[in-house]
Amino acid sequence: MGLFTWEKVDPAPGEAVAPHQRLSWGKTIGLGAQHVVAMFGATFVFPLIMGLDANLAIMFSGVCTILFLLIVKNKVPSYLGTSASFVGGVFAIRASGGDSSDVTGAIMVAGLLLGAIGLAVHFGGTGLINRLLPPAVTGAVVMLIGFNLAPVVANTYWPQDQWVALATASFMVVAAVLLPGFWSRIAVFLALVFGYALSYALDLTTGTISSVLPGANTLDADGNPCTPEGLYCVATAFEHDRVNWDAVGNASWLGFPSGTLGDGVSVVHGPSFSLTFILLVIPGVIALIAENTGHVKAVAEMTGEDLDPYMGRAIGADGFATAFSSAFGGSPTTTYAENIGVMSATRVYSTAAYYVAAIVAILLGLCPKFGAVVNAIPGGVLGGITVVLYGMIGLVGAKIWVENRVDFGNPVNLVGLAAGIIVGVGDVTLVVTDDFQIGGIALGTILVLVYYHLVNRGRAATGGGSRRATPDDGDGVRKTA
Repeated sequence: MGLFTWEKVDPAPGEAVAPHQRLSWGKTIGLGAQHVVAMFGATFVFPLIMGLDANLAIMFSGVCTILFLLIVKNKVPSYLGTSASFVGGVFAIRASGGDSSDVTGAIMVAGLLLGAIGLAVHFGGTGLINRLLPPAVTGAVVMLIGFNLAPVVANTYWPQDQWVALATASFMVVAAVLLPGFWSRIAVFLALVFGYALSYALDLTTGTISSVLPGANTLDADGNPCTPEGLYCVATAFEHDRVNWDAVGNASWLGFPSGTLGDGVSVVHGPSFSLTFILLVIPGVIALIAENTGHVKAVAEMTGEDLDPYMGRAIGADGFATAFSSAFGGSPTTTYAENIGVMSATRVYSTAAYYVAAIVAILLGLCPKFGAVVNAIPGGVLGGITVVLYGMIGLVGAKIWVENRVDFGNPVNLVGLAAGIIVGVGDVTLVVTDDFQIGGIALGTILVLVYYHLVNRGRAATGGGSRRATPDDGDGVRKTA
């Protein structure tokens, strides 16, 4: 059976459809559209948060999904949406004076590194990664990546419209937990629609709002525009509508993503490279390894197929897709849990549906008017969504610990991880030279890795040393008989 040939089936209710099978094309197209809706919210929210173009991200999510499916030979049904793992690093880059080309350059290198790791796993097995990145370490890194973003919500999005942010966050929490089935899995998208509609209704009923927008001019204590050397700069608030669709009316229906980003860099642009900025996003690679590994295992469990031989392909495919997208100014990618939810609900694992979803995403990316609507999402809405999403990213780290029974009665875990987490969450900076410093997520990740393996090897060499230490194989996970 060829790569683009699927066995047509008409299953009985509740019967699964395998990756190499498909329903009728009419039903397959419907399922593909369902996958688009599932990935939709997060895929264009994260580019906006990172200061990149949402249209370009949507388009490349489709292109990269096709690339992923080809590399894994259609054995691992997945959609590649925008990754949140690099958001913290991106904010650190921009806070250090970097622009969008610096962002995409750093992420491109991280993608190539992930691709190389995928190749190593494919040809050498997963043993090395499991030893270097046991659950205790990956959980800690994912946790500090998520919680490091808390100040972004507090200082950038929430103040733009706190009441809309609170209402949107409340709606998203309720929708994600209390709505039935598929509807709960698209809670991000529903929250966007809710917040957008609420903001528009408030514009009509209560009028404009006074707040500070990202990129607004800043003034010093004397009321003069700030220079880079200025002190005590304060961003100026001004009256504005929550929803501004001026750009929507001027946008065309069909065309390639174009224009300039908020920092003046072209939407489609080539990357630039800086070692300092690259180090800020490298920790995201660890999160992507954990995400892709978990995704493949989840799909294998649902389909009943042995997908371990494709683990390296999946990791490498995500890495090379991220590098490819970043080479043109696009966003980083990752396999999406939202789409696993759709597969779990429908029991349809056909890769044909993912090709349909990818094509729909590419067409959306080629609609500038759609991009203008996305770019007009009010800041308060983003504040409400990010306050939940960032917390969820951090708690995924705790989920990794729980699922793998990481034992915090073991001092290797309790002490070995503690300093790195605080450094990452607290955005602590280590000044190496006048021209080079490292901090936040990057420094926290380094400390997690170094301290954990240092004390783990030291404890093994001395035969333990804690009355509460429990049997393990050096991975910090409690073993049972």
